[in-house]
Amino acid sequence: MKPIDRSPDASPDTREVPETLDGLVSRLGRWSAGRGPLYLLLAARLRRLVDEGALPPGALLPPDRRLAKALAVGRTTVVAAYDTLRQEGRLVRRQGSGTRVARAALAPEATEGARVTETSNPLFLHLLEAPDDVILLSCAAPVEPPPELAEAYRSLVLPGGDLGYHPAGLGVLREAVAARYAARGVPTGPGQILVTTGAQQGLSLLARLLLAPGDGVLVEAPTYPGALDLFREAAARPLPVAVGPDGLDVAEAVRVMERHRPALAYVVARFQNPTGTVLPPLAGRRLVEAANALGVPLVDDEVLGDLAFDTAPEPPALSAYGDVIGVGSLSKVVWGGLRIGWVRGPAPLIARLGRLKALHDLGCDVPSQLVAARLLDDFAPVRAARLRTLRAGHAHLRAELARRLPSWSCAPATGGQTLWVRLPHGDGVSFAQVALRHGVAVLPGATTDALGGSVRHLRLHFLLPPDVLTEAVGRLAAAWAEYAPVPGPEPVSASLRGITV
Repeated sequence: MKPIDRSPDASPDTREVPETLDGLVSRLGRWSAGRGPLYLLLAARLRRLVDEGALPPGALLPPDRRLAKALAVGRTTVVAAYDTLRQEGRLVRRQGSGTRVARAALAPEATEGARVTETSNPLFLHLLEAPDDVILLSCAAPVEPPPELAEAYRSLVLPGGDLGYHPAGLGVLREAVAARYAARGVPTGPGQILVTTGAQQGLSLLARLLLAPGDGVLVEAPTYPGALDLFREAAARPLPVAVGPDGLDVAEAVRVMERHRPALAYVVARFQNPTGTVLPPLAGRRLVEAANALGVPLVDDEVLGDLAFDTAPEPPALSAYGDVIGVGSLSKVVWGGLRIGWVRGPAPLIARLGRLKALHDLGCDVPSQLVAARLLDDFAPVRAARLRTLRAGHAHLRAELARRLPSWSCAPATGGQTLWVRLPHGDGVSFAQVALRHGVAVLPGATTDALGGSVRHLRLHFLLPPDVLTEAVGRLAAAWAEYAPVPGPEPVSASLRGITV
């Protein structure tokens, strides 16, 4: 164990806490997308993290060589950035003890000894960046709302004699969502629906209600990184199960549930995020029956479930096989700016979630709920238009990748919004850094995988206009030509675990 630092720059009560390499790389965000020497751009972003308190006093930063490799830059770039901040008094560098944030760098408004849990998810951090010339292939969401949304707002009539506080949601919207489940063979009443501020809030409320520190959570590997963030915030332990060509390895998932009895199991059964796989009906039934028998609450993230490219009848929802908590939203079919989602579950659970939501925001805003209810009354045209756009974007992106980056491989998607791309060599995290310097942001597979696999994967979405997708692939091709790592063996973290995605 390293001794407590007693230098004048350190608090006598502050232990040296190492800053993980992956966490720092994620928090750096689009650090290299500006103008100027790379070492100054890196120093500027590190300076901001220190001044904001995201890198607290005493935090040990990664060694020069390791950070340089992760950022796909020369070691001299990291050394120069660290030295710049050392000269400013923000960092302390000593032979044998590494580089750490100086005690004097504590922001005046920061609370000593306190550190708020913050996301290091690149998906979310890219949304917090100021607008620039970077093409975001990392954030999969529609960029254009449908015309029906504006029309619904124009014809909106607000109710009279209403306080406007509805923690569980407006009755008319809860009825409309319940009717959607009933139409898919899952009898549902409005009392089984909680309206939320998007699906992310639904997952957040479930995590707060059902998880305690140290609880186990069964998750797919890879999976939606926003869910992993919420489970980490709850101090839960991820219990990852690999995803294969047919979705989750249900046999292994059952074994994990039998062995660990997790407090929660989280899956994306249709158009899995990020792999795009679909769990076969028989496997879905087995998963639900096992979770119910073992008393494990099973959450099915249904956000992408409406985005099937073909016109064949939809398979039953997981909820048709037993007790399943469904989480959905309108963000992928309509628009992310319409912050309306829902949770479907047993009425007692929904009542408890409603009381928890009341503590946070007293309910979603009424105009958006009324608009959502109107859209759901005639949802087929809105969905059909979105699917036409998705099919065209899918075909265009695959064609551009085949033309400009033929060494990359990806299976065609049958629905959803993204492609799961495998690089022939190298790793997605370091390549993403080079791609940023060419003006395109991608989501590295490693950030989605609690097993430590998916190292050579990227998730790319196809929601942008064709000309923008063409430009994005051109930038990726230029970045790949610059990256040009020497082909080598499969990354150890993936090969030793036998992960196949």
